[in-house]
Amino acid sequence: MSENQWDEPQTQVKKDQEGWERVAIEKLAFAALDEQKKTRRWGIFFKSLMFVYLAVVLGIGMYPSLKSSISSEDEAGHTAVINISGVIAEDKAANANAIVAALRAAIKDENTKGIILHVNSPGGSPVQSSYIFDEIRKIKSEHPNMPIYAVASDICASGCYFIASAADKIFVNPSSLIGSIGVIMDGFGFVDTMKMLGVERRLVTAGAHKALMDPFSPENADEKKYMQQVLAQVHQQFINAVKEGRGDRLADDDDLFSGLVWTGEQGVKLGLADDFGNDDSVAHDIIGAKKRVDFTVQERLLDRLVGKMGASFAHSLSSIGRKLILQ
Repeated sequence: MSENQWDEPQTQVKKDQEGWERVAIEKLAFAALDEQKKTRRWGIFFKSLMFVYLAVVLGIGMYPSLKSSISSEDEAGHTAVINISGVIAEDKAANANAIVAALRAAIKDENTKGIILHVNSPGGSPVQSSYIFDEIRKIKSEHPNMPIYAVASDICASGCYFIASAADKIFVNPSSLIGSIGVIMDGFGFVDTMKMLGVERRLVTAGAHKALMDPFSPENADEKKYMQQVLAQVHQQFINAVKEGRGDRLADDDDLFSGLVWTGEQGVKLGLADDFGNDDSVAHDIIGAKKRVDFTVQERLLDRLVGKMGASFAHSLSSIGRKLILQ
């Protein structure tokens, strides 16, 4: 047998072996590709399932409002809602400028059939409250057929009740807290503390009462009496406003203007409130326009950021000022 004839079977075996290895590698590669495809399909399936789930949840959450909007298209008009929440102050969300602007916008809208003041506030600035009270009374004189109702949720006290008393009617929950018709000015006295610490008060003023009610000086009886008169005057303005707004509905009770707070149930009996109700019941049953549109002036994000930056900057300046003074 020649050498070439001997090599041919070995070469064939080697080729067959290489072919088998190639087939095995190809099978493994295709199996890996199939596995990747299956994994990808399952990934797409689970992602699609999650998307459908989120869409369903979102749809369920939005359904009431969408249904309300669709069903309200044929309704004639809407009830304007203006929120008065938190402390009433010029630098807070519940300030006179914002609330007055919301009232005017609601009146300007031809589809407004009534206005609900959704109130939930412990009170605040008597000046801001007075501005809003006067605007409501002005609107009532110019638009006598436009009902304006105050609906109290958790609390409607002090300056908040000042505002609510201008409305045509006040609706409460039996557990609401209302009233607190009074004025307060508080502070602290650190005279004895300074003595214990060995701190000497050095105060220079131009004007006998420029340091009125200074917490680091002994209490002055004449100044306290004077401030009591000032508070009494503001209190009387508050009382007059409540009487103007509520009229004969108020019960003849000396405690009404003592600063006491009452539950909604007590308030209805005393004439501080008219009836029980919430935004929905007042809009639907009293005003007759179930659809509610929020006219509350929303503070823009940029304004909030600028306000916070301004407050931080002012705080930094005041801190520097204190350091300079101490040095």
